[in-house]
Amino acid sequence: MTDKKTSLSLPLSEAITIAAQAVGEVMSGRSLTEVLDELEPHERPIVQSLSFDALRKWVRSHELIKQFIPKNPPPEVDHLLSVAIALFLNENADGKGYAAHTIVDQAVSACDNYDKTMYAKGLVNAVLRKASLVVQPADGETRFAPDPIPMFVPPWWRANLKRHYSKTWQSILFAQAKRAPLILRVNQKQYSRDQYQALLSESGITSAPVEEVAGVKLAAALVLSSPVPVSDLPGFYAGAVSVQDAGAQLAAALLSPQSGERVLDACAAPGGKTAHLLELANCEMVALELDGERLSKVSGNLDRLRLHSDKVQVLRGDASKASWWDGRPFDKILLDAPCSASGIVARHPDIPFLRREADIKSLQQKQRGILEQAWKMLKPEGLMLYVTCSVFPEEGEEQAIWFAAQHGNALRLGAPGQILPTDVSDGFYYALFKKNGQ
Repeated sequence: MTDKKTSLSLPLSEAITIAAQAVGEVMSGRSLTEVLDELEPHERPIVQSLSFDALRKWVRSHELIKQFIPKNPPPEVDHLLSVAIALFLNENADGKGYAAHTIVDQAVSACDNYDKTMYAKGLVNAVLRKASLVVQPADGETRFAPDPIPMFVPPWWRANLKRHYSKTWQSILFAQAKRAPLILRVNQKQYSRDQYQALLSESGITSAPVEEVAGVKLAAALVLSSPVPVSDLPGFYAGAVSVQDAGAQLAAALLSPQSGERVLDACAAPGGKTAHLLELANCEMVALELDGERLSKVSGNLDRLRLHSDKVQVLRGDASKASWWDGRPFDKILLDAPCSASGIVARHPDIPFLRREADIKSLQQKQRGILEQAWKMLKPEGLMLYVTCSVFPEEGEEQAIWFAAQHGNALRLGAPGQILPTDVSDGFYYALFKKNGQ
């Protein structure tokens, strides 16, 4: 076994330290995305990789920690061990990565980088040496029999999945415990999918088209065989392509904007779906977002993709209220509602640590408030697409049924409904309504 050959942007020991601190921030209730956004550009790639894997492998790493430390160690030590053991587990899974002695050495060195863990060097060294012999035994035959579901979800979450998906709940968790692939959306105002795939090939990047998800054809989706930094993607900074899950690309395809239509993206940040709609048609677009910081990401995405025009408005406002609205109704409305995000855990493994069971009821009420207000702003014969990135029916099918029961003029059209996570798609829910009359 050899050490990983790569040009790291910072020493592994420092990366382990920062990743352990990032995990600690998640345990205190902060979004990992928010934490990673605070890092320097050269720090983020490896810290993100380490912290994501530590959260994905939380159950398995803590089986080992408990085996060698019967009493719970201090949080800072626990988080550092979690990051290091995840490195062992990655090596055991794919045969690539760092030699066991390197992981142990760098994790012990990481203790020196952080005052709260300096005292624990001996403990960290002892636990990791023992763990390495279990996960990476000298004879090459693993004797580690972990929980069949490696990813942490709280008991209420697992119970919800068992209740609604009695035959498939385990496969949902297995799909979400894997590293999500890098999927692209080609800006069809600049290239066809075939043209851009050829550019990738010329750059030595292998890709394959994603032709459809849940029976909906996709014209611009490509999945890469191995992830690469966006800086390596041809024309990325000139707006040729975006990173977007294949399941998320259904939104624009289902709403099918036409040139000249007035379209609202009611909860627009970070702007991927807004941009996709504009890539498909020269429509009059209003992108609405309540969070000012997230709103700037919408503008940034449109700038990079060269989609700003006098027909595009990026507004700050609450989609459940009408105070921002000029009174002109919309032909089509995309309502990608705030939700538990239980469908996108593969890309955001901190979500199960942050959500609480009480959140679901609160989010249901918020979703209904936005649905009610959006319906008032839709033209007769207009279309509204309700979307959540959730696998919980309370935020999907139950909401669609409730909404149709409240509005006799809401005709439900064909849409996939619940999409469960797969190798190329996160979990989403889609319901499409047409407004019959006023």
